Amino acid sequence: MRVGLDIGGTKIDAVVVDGSGAPVHRLRLPTGFGPDAVLTNAATAVASLADRSGVAVEAFESVGVGIPGLVDGTTGRVRHAVNIGFDDVAVGPTLSARLGVPVRVENDVNAAALGAYLAMSLSGSVGYLNLGTGLAAGLVVDGELWRGSRGVSGEIGHVPVDPGGELCPCGQRGCLETVAAGAAVSRHWPTEGAYPAVALFAAADAGDPEAVRVRADLAAGVAAAVRLLVLTTDVDSVVIGGGLSNLGRPLLDDVAGVLDRWAAGSPFLASLELSSRIELLPPGFPVAAVGAATIGARGPATAVGAATTGARGPATAVAAAL
Repeated sequence: MRVGLDIGGTKIDAVVVDGSGAPVHRLRLPTGFGPDAVLTNAATAVASLADRSGVAVEAFESVGVGIPGLVDGTTGRVRHAVNIGFDDVAVGPTLSARLGVPVRVENDVNAAALGAYLAMSLSGSVGYLNLGTGLAAGLVVDGELWRGSRGVSGEIGHVPVDPGGELCPCGQRGCLETVAAGAAVSRHWPTEGAYPAVALFAAADAGDPEAVRVRADLAAGVAAAVRLLVLTTDVDSVVIGGGLSNLGRPLLDDVAGVLDRWAAGSPFLASLELSSRIELLPPGFPVAAVGAATIGARGPATAVGAATTGARGPATAVAAAL
């Protein structure tokens, strides 16, 4: 058995997968903020999964971690994970020392991209657009992640689109993330409910003019992210995932409508057929955690933490299980 941890801005989604790659146990814990809290909660998640599985933590073959920020998959260090309070943290070695299990670390959106690619039986090149607390993309080409030379590939949420816009946690102003992510919805449509985006869409459907405006701005921001992703990578398809994807077809229709309006005014954009390239991640399946477990099984060229070897399962095992 292997463990996959999806460490997000607000929660840790943790799974145990069996030898075929199918999830057999799942739990969620709050992420916390700062290295001590986040790593303690991650270790607690693994220990809880071991308890549910009826085994010792050391019985797990590997632990894969998907985490926001710039990740060095060889050393397991994470930098600039601003949403969880990380600057430069040795996540892999620290967790491996605590758990006594090989730990391998990948950017959370990359992990989700690989999980989506396998779960949806996709092929060719895929851009996974994660609309969570923040916004980022992961790229998969023929079943392999494309990380870029320094692991920054897909960080389109921190492309400034409005020099006079809001200050982004990354230190820049007017980043795409400030207009097309969960945190942006919470700021622009504050509500006492647990799901601001759901409340926003309900208010817009009821005719609230401010809600209609904020919803339109969100759709335009997501459409801009799709356009940027295709113009820079020309992927075959763009999968929209993350928490906001749970809005379902209404969000997809809004985004496709914006892309079609842009195409009507630009023969160049029309030739790219942007609206036909987008699709939603199927709801409910823990793609990021399962993707992390798959990455933990594959491992980088140099392992991190307390061990130098680990499970080496093929990607097709997960695909077959799904």
